[in-house]
Amino acid sequence: MLLHVPAVLDATELSRCRDLLAAADWADGRITAGTQSAREKRNLQLPESAPQLSELRTIVESALARHGLFFSAALPARIYPPLFNRYEGGMDFGDHIDNAMRQLPQGGWLRTDLSATLFLCEPDDYDGGELRIDDRFAEHWVKLPAGDLVLYPATTVHRVEPVTRGVRLASFFWIQSLVRDVGERALLFDMDLALSRLRGELGERQELVELTGVYHNLLRRWGGPH
Repeated sequence: MLLHVPAVLDATELSRCRDLLAAADWADGRITAGTQSAREKRNLQLPESAPQLSELRTIVESALARHGLFFSAALPARIYPPLFNRYEGGMDFGDHIDNAMRQLPQGGWLRTDLSATLFLCEPDDYDGGELRIDDRFAEHWVKLPAGDLVLYPATTVHRVEPVTRGVRLASFFWIQSLVRDVGERALLFDMDLALSRLRGELGERQELVELTGVYHNLLRRWGGPH
C-alpha cells in the first residue's frame, strides 16, 4: 500500500526544520547505506553527530504521534529515528531496496516493514528529485508539498531522480509495524477509515461499537511482537 499522508508538519515546524538544516554540516549520504545501496547513492545526509539532529527528530516524531492517518496506516510498533538528506547539483539515488533490518542508534534492531519520506521543500523549489516507487503493478512518481509524507512498503524497488535545479530536503525513516502482514494491515486500515466515516455520518451507534470491537479483536489476533 502506497499512501499520501498530508500535513504532517505545519508551517512553523517546517520553518524551524529548514533553519536547522541550513546551519548544518552535511556528510556523504552513504554513511547509512547497505552494500548494494552504497553503489547507487549520491546525496548528502545529516550525520548522527550533528547538533541539530536531536531537535529535528523531536519535531518529526511529535508530529507523527499526533497524526491519526499515519498511525492508522502504519500501526507503528517502533519507528527508526528520523534521518535527513539533501540532494542538489545532479545528485540522485538509483534503484534499490531498503535493508530488511536496521540497527537502531540506541541499540537493538528494527524490522523495516514500511518506508517513509517526509518532504521539507515545496515542489517548485527544485527540478527533478521525484521519488519513483515500483510496486510491480505500476511506477509511482512522488513529489509532494512541503510537510507531506509518503508511506510505502520497504520491500519495493525505489529511487530518487536526479535533482537538476535547486535543493531537495527531506526526512526519511522506517517503521516496524504491530501487524507484520501487508494484507492484514491493509484490511485494518480500510476498516478503520470506514468506521471513522460512518461514525461521522451516523454518530456513535451500537452497531458501530460492535464493529469497532471486531477491529480491535482482529488487531489482537494479528498484532503484537514478531
